[in-house]
Amino acid sequence: MVDHVPLGPPDASLNPRYAGFATFARLPRLDEVSRADIAFVGVPFDSGVSFRPGARFGPSHIRESSRLLRPYNPAQDVSPFAGQQVVDAGDVIANPFNILEAVDQIEHAALALTEQGTRLITLGGDHTIALPLLRAAAQRAQQPVAVLHFDAHLDTWDTYFGAPITHGTPFRRASEEGLIDLTASTHVGTRGPLYTTEDLRDDERLGFAIISSVEIQDEGLPSAIRRMLTRLGDRPVYLSVDVDVMDPAHAPGTGTPEAGGMTSRELLSMIRALRAVNLVGADIVEVAPAYDHAQITGIAAAHVGYEILSAMTPKPE
Repeated sequence: MVDHVPLGPPDASLNPRYAGFATFARLPRLDEVSRADIAFVGVPFDSGVSFRPGARFGPSHIRESSRLLRPYNPAQDVSPFAGQQVVDAGDVIANPFNILEAVDQIEHAALALTEQGTRLITLGGDHTIALPLLRAAAQRAQQPVAVLHFDAHLDTWDTYFGAPITHGTPFRRASEEGLIDLTASTHVGTRGPLYTTEDLRDDERLGFAIISSVEIQDEGLPSAIRRMLTRLGDRPVYLSVDVDVMDPAHAPGTGTPEAGGMTSRELLSMIRALRAVNLVGADIVEVAPAYDHAQITGIAAAHVGYEILSAMTPKPE
């Protein structure tokens, strides 16, 4: 908790929501406060994509889509901007022509931003950015972290065109580097075709359990939430949300859409359940605004960020 009154979004009755700087939820910038408990930061990078590009414009799109967020969250009964300082830390500069250099830049920026204990909610960008963010999170936690990964895809493939670091490989590299807890990490919402059954065997060996989109449909949301929380236990948890975990009806603005996904309501409900775990960081990735009609995906992503923030917010005693 902070020892001062946090600076939060401006009063919407005095400052119209469509006016002013487009920070996330119209939050103050990092340079306007003395410290931050939680920071939203953008990583406009999509050089690791394998299909439709455009996620480099995701951070600005999510910020624009977040203007209507309000100070009190009734679903979690918290006011996430009160009692803690939440800010927008701007964007990390990542080299669009050199993935390895970009990954190093993202890792160093994440370490710098978290040096004083700030937790990050990162707006991507493609899923490549999860690897350097996990490197920073595991270093700050001083132990491997449980990865909770919402995605249509496993993202534990080995290489694409011989490249070891892409948006389809971050969790294989993270597992190989000892960044993740092999007993507690989980994919949620996976679905669609794979290359071979070996993909699933590899994924289990790399430390992941799976709660698929079909299982959520067949067994119900309460069962999926119980399985998720049991698997995570009391470990430090890093949350990674690829918006393609949602059905294209709820998130058309993404690079690798798959039919048969979660609804935005199901996704938000599962994130709200994370109040029960120790969230040390999070990312929201793969928002590609060129394919997003009427901000459907951007609004869903903004609400995902708001629920993550709320789950990180302690309730007043």
